[in-house]
Amino acid sequence: MHLPSALFSPKHRKPVSIRRDVFRLSMPVLLSSLFQRLVSIVDIFLTGGLGAAAIAAAGLGQLLMFVTMTVFWGLSTGTTVVIAHLWGAGKQADAGRAAYVSCLACLVLTVICTVTGATWGADIAGLMGAAPDVQAFAADYIRLVFLWLIWTSGLNVLSAIMHGVGDTRTPMEAIILVNILHVLLAWPLIYGKIGMPALGVKGAAIAINNSEFVGFSYLLIQALRKRYITFSRPDLPIFSRIWRVGWPVALERIAQQSGQLFYSSFIISYGTSAYAAHQIGLSIESLSFMPGAGMGIAAATLMGQSLGAGKIRRAKISHKEALRLAVGVMTIMALIFFFVPHHLIGLFTHDPDVIEKGSVFLKLVAFAQIPLAISFVYAGSLRGAGDTFYVFIVTLVAMWGIRVALSWLAADWLHLSLYAVWGVFLIDWYFRGAAFAWRYHRRDLHSSVL
Repeated sequence: MHLPSALFSPKHRKPVSIRRDVFRLSMPVLLSSLFQRLVSIVDIFLTGGLGAAAIAAAGLGQLLMFVTMTVFWGLSTGTTVVIAHLWGAGKQADAGRAAYVSCLACLVLTVICTVTGATWGADIAGLMGAAPDVQAFAADYIRLVFLWLIWTSGLNVLSAIMHGVGDTRTPMEAIILVNILHVLLAWPLIYGKIGMPALGVKGAAIAINNSEFVGFSYLLIQALRKRYITFSRPDLPIFSRIWRVGWPVALERIAQQSGQLFYSSFIISYGTSAYAAHQIGLSIESLSFMPGAGMGIAAATLMGQSLGAGKIRRAKISHKEALRLAVGVMTIMALIFFFVPHHLIGLFTHDPDVIEKGSVFLKLVAFAQIPLAISFVYAGSLRGAGDTFYVFIVTLVAMWGIRVALSWLAADWLHLSLYAVWGVFLIDWYFRGAAFAWRYHRRDLHSSVL
């Protein structure tokens, strides 16, 4: 939906009115993020019947995809922020040209990443220390998801364009469609039901590719119908603005995901069941993680549109309301993770060792929910204000200076337990929450208009 123009009118100065507008914009983003993550959760859930090696293979494939998407997330964030500023300033024609040049950049980057991932992705999984049986499962999965990366990257960038103009409902509709089709296709393709061949982990990849193709097609049709994209000669000055905002985000995601790869390698060293528990735990955690990340996207959009319109007070109130919603949702999830972890892990596997380890992981995750909420929203508001380089520096220090370094010390030098290595991520997220909040409250938003 479009962010209502009344948000910027004088009669809507009260926080209660802005709160309603924040809620209307944020809820579709929250649901979109949740349903987007459910695609990966369904794969982990459905492959659980094939054993721990299949779960680990699907998890590794998803992790490599997340690493690859770092550059697209940079492009998408730059696109959202620049379009939000232009839209808030009433420059819809320039916003359409920004959308077009982002689509072109997405196409070029996709070709490069497709060739790289499809050719060497399985080898990287081996270098990470995956056991031979895990590598066997992972090879086809990784190759297929990279061969059809265009649907994933296209969904990402088209959603970013729509977030920038305030249309969060259409991306939500697309990702719900993707989830429905994915569930309908994945189960019969993995296990050979209703006349389809039993393809195992490979079937999960085919289901992802086909469902995301439909979602991408839906978003493209809607973007063209609503004239969010203006076909013209590539506008290099506008792309320069997108890149200026986006490149620190790309580096931030590279720092985050590459660090996550190293962190995962420490987990794998404790055995296949440990990594399976880790992957299941991450999938369950994402039920809170992705809504929090969605509120970060909403905060970036609201901040960008408000600053583009020169409404500093509205920008601050919008941030406050996004933070309140994120903390509320993630506090509830923290209570669930802490008190019923065995039941949640048991939905994915019957392996008692995996259930025991995964339950400890979820209890630790419960204590990270509040700092996660703070980190997501404050980082989103900083990105909306164009302060993406600071977010990158904090992420780099947190991931490599805290998580990777302390995990290496705990696992390889001190030979501590798996639970000690897991506990390191708590230090990481508390540091990020404090660093992002400190920066936001010291920043002069009047100087943040792009």
